[in-house]
Amino acid sequence: MSGEMTQKRLGAVIRRLRKAQDLTQERLAVRTGIAQGHISHLERGTRRAASVATLKKLARALGVPVAELLE
Repeated sequence: MSGEMTQKRLGAVIRRLRKAQDLTQERLAVRTGIAQGHISHLERGTRRAASVATLKKLARALGVPVAELLE
């Protein structure tokens, strides 16, 4: 699978989990300490790769294991 497809899949998972919790990107940004613009890029799949630290922050804020973000 290409890196671009993986990033788009990650973005779709983040967006789905965020919306399921009725969170805005801004609120998720506050919870994670990650800039809202960065979250937007991740959700659109336009960031090359999320760091392990970023994935951990997102998983913690969304209440899921990191592995769920990567499914």
